[in-house]
Amino acid sequence: MKLSVEISMYPLKDEYIPAIKDFIQRLNTHPQLRVITNTMSTQVFGDYDLLMDMLKTEMRQSWERFGRAIFVCKFIDGDLSPAADV
Repeated sequence: MKLSVEISMYPLKDEYIPAIKDFIQRLNTHPQLRVITNTMSTQVFGDYDLLMDMLKTEMRQSWERFGRAIFVCKFIDGDLSPAADV
């Protein structure tokens, strides 16, 4: 099963940009997933189990490394990445 997720991260600290950049960089280390980042959110596309396992790991690492943060995520089944339309 394929999954599409849109993620926005809101670190609860004054210096929030390093935490966001670190999270996005770690998402990009998973070659089995397609990651598209813009100024408002990051979208991730791929296999359901792989994507959910990755989010579990990377969100936890962000909290452990940078402290409190809010993650707002939208999930929809299927691969809705722009390349999927081609």
